[in-house]
Amino acid sequence: MPRFLHTADWQMGRTYSRFEPEDSAALVEARFQAIETLAQLATERQCDAVLVAGDVFDAQTVSDRTIRRVFNATSGFAGPWVMLSGNHDAALVESVWTRAQRLGAVPENVHLALQPGVITLETQGLAVLCAPLTQRHTYGDLTEPFTQYQTPEHLVRVGLAHGGVQGLLAEGIDATNPIAEDRAQTAQLDYLALGDWHGTREINPRTWYSGTPEPERFRNNDAGNALIVSIEGPGDAPQVEVVETARYQWQQWRLSLAVESDLEQLIGRLEALPPATVLDLRLSGEITLAGEDRLNQALSIAEARFRSVRCDRSELQLAPTEDDIAALHADGYLGTVIDALRERQEGEDGESARDALAILASLLKDDNREVQP
Repeated sequence: MPRFLHTADWQMGRTYSRFEPEDSAALVEARFQAIETLAQLATERQCDAVLVAGDVFDAQTVSDRTIRRVFNATSGFAGPWVMLSGNHDAALVESVWTRAQRLGAVPENVHLALQPGVITLETQGLAVLCAPLTQRHTYGDLTEPFTQYQTPEHLVRVGLAHGGVQGLLAEGIDATNPIAEDRAQTAQLDYLALGDWHGTREINPRTWYSGTPEPERFRNNDAGNALIVSIEGPGDAPQVEVVETARYQWQQWRLSLAVESDLEQLIGRLEALPPATVLDLRLSGEITLAGEDRLNQALSIAEARFRSVRCDRSELQLAPTEDDIAALHADGYLGTVIDALRERQEGEDGESARDALAILASLLKDDNREVQP
């Protein structure tokens, strides 16, 4: 019974310039570790092959070091790897793949699917029908020739392609080339392994997107997995197991604060997250000065625990209560300034007014601490 690992969208060479340098470096390294995890998983689960459905590399211009590290990371699995070119690493006349070959970086057990056709893995019982992208954008269905490909009857027939299933993934796909929803049926495939959609998704029992093994976007699409696919023999239904491979969990929260319980709930959610979290948080609504202190403390703790925390508070207005103002001892002119800043948060320069109010409150708190006996 052939068993193989289906993965895709490694995007090696991707950079994370919007993050702090330390976090960016860790996220880049996690992608190399993901390949090592896949190799280990394939070995432990006694897979016959690893199929990579496109976008191994994020761009044609990745460094030679990145190329070498990618293929070095596959060494944990000695069986055959089949790597398909996708839209980010299309098999151009001169490409990242030709450079890898010139470098001598491609191991003997790695098969590069750079031309349409069939890669026969006789020992493993697999015939892999390949639809590589030979240019970045293609508007025809490159899997259509699968219907004409002849393969030995005793081999399990597996398609390998990169693109968007027609009518299902129009939004959020990277490649423009369409793939017929019923391609597995029309081409008599036992399984169709797809890439481009970065999350795990079943199209039908014989057609799956594996998603990227390590998330790299704030998108709730079940990324960070690989698929272990077992097929008893030609014509039999595939058994697909989703296996989590992600090092980091990417979370994107959009929350509105209105009452104290909203803040309590936010802090509770922060405390429940695992350390390997990349969090993008955007807050709106209102918060008291006392609440702002609690929020700052919670975020400070989170920043030390998590891989990365980015918090946008530009739409979160400070709404000091009477108790807040009394605690600041902001009488007379200072009280008038605070009231003016509170009102200006509603205008075009609301973010500046909010920052000014926060700074003023912080200075007043520091002054009060200094005068206390």
